[in-house]
Amino acid sequence: MALRAALRNKCGLSGLLSVRSSCSSHGRVCASPVAQQRNNSTSPKIKVDFDQSTGVAVMQMQSPPVNSLSLDFLTEFSIATEKLEMDKSCRGLIITSSQPKVFSAGLDIMEMYMKSPEHCGEFWKAVQEMWLKLYGSNMVTIAAINGSSPAGGCLMSIACDYRIMADNPRYSIGLNETQLGIVAPFWFKDTMINTVGHRTTEMALELGMLYNPSEALKIGLVDQLVPEDQVVTTATQTMTKWLAIPDHARQITKSMMRKPTIDKLTSNRETDIQYFVNFITKDSIQKSLGMYLAMLKKRKG
Repeated sequence: MALRAALRNKCGLSGLLSVRSSCSSHGRVCASPVAQQRNNSTSPKIKVDFDQSTGVAVMQMQSPPVNSLSLDFLTEFSIATEKLEMDKSCRGLIITSSQPKVFSAGLDIMEMYMKSPEHCGEFWKAVQEMWLKLYGSNMVTIAAINGSSPAGGCLMSIACDYRIMADNPRYSIGLNETQLGIVAPFWFKDTMINTVGHRTTEMALELGMLYNPSEALKIGLVDQLVPEDQVVTTATQTMTKWLAIPDHARQITKSMMRKPTIDKLTSNRETDIQYFVNFITKDSIQKSLGMYLAMLKKRKG
């Protein structure tokens, strides 16, 4: 099958299904078998610095080595975002990474390999929740993309209001699911259509394309490129322009634009979860994931 063939590629499931160690290869984050060692769940994976004088919070993703979207990470992300949302003095949120060369490498493969259907369902619900919290936020949200951002990292980025990316040709961003024999869920697709348009999304998803920063800027996947050391500073400066707009007018407009997409998922959440669980727990898919992990272990050895 297509997924099995993809597993023979050099970087395999990099980006879409990440594990928790990496090597950097032309902007793609490649997994390593030592990633099977779980991070200490008591270590904060999200750091939030909130400046009450400006009303802006900076959220740093700090889950070494590649900010994999694990269940623990996603839960912590959603809780942190909800707390900021409930604080009416917080008007803006900048999301960035403390890990070198990567924003987020995507979904954590270890949450889906040899796990029960119940666990896979819980994990996918957490992925949904992350997107719902971010895409529907009343805050101004800016992604300060200071590294590669494939698959789940790309979804997180395009769920924000504005994207600023480091101008480094070794970095990449995109929804590359089909290269791995996996289909992006409808709400991934809808979010990308809302960002870059139907035809560009159709080609990007069918081909599983990853774009370098200049290509991403050309199609509108990101809004601005700046030197790597200026990403967060530029995001802070850009935030002042967004916050100059009266909150109620901006929030109502944002809701008007995004509510149909959000409603489509909220009314189909259980169906979407069941579809994912049925797919990821197939013997053929589990076998392919096992082959991939074995390949990584052999390569390291």
